[in-house]
Amino acid sequence: MLIPGSHADILEKKAFASVATIGPSGEPQNNPVWFGWDGSLIRFSQTRTRQKYRNMRADRRVSLSILDPDDPYRYLEIRGDVVDVEDDPDLTFINSMAHKYLGLDRYPWHQPGDERVVIVVEPTHTTTMG
Repeated sequence: MLIPGSHADILEKKAFASVATIGPSGEPQNNPVWFGWDGSLIRFSQTRTRQKYRNMRADRRVSLSILDPDDPYRYLEIRGDVVDVEDDPDLTFINSMAHKYLGLDRYPWHQPGDERVVIVVEPTHTTTMG
């Protein structure tokens, strides 16, 4: 198991993951996302029009830094590879994240025409603190 038992609980909390990718000119890009964890893979939602999506299509390596919302001096960093991109036409995944993070049944910021996908990441390395 790549995720240390000492920090696995962070993945079940309402923590935000800062996802880092490499942009087209080699520059790092980082922004927070909601995420889901199924015990082996991390999933998060993106739209096809975002730069982060294009970055991951060009280079499947990503890094996620997740602070424990109950102790900001405790964190889990996960490096991994995007192993799949799943279509989410019915917004099933993003709605499940809205439920987890906001207690709502529907994602409130959906825009007509947004093509949502679920990015699936397989962890390959972890670092922890705290």
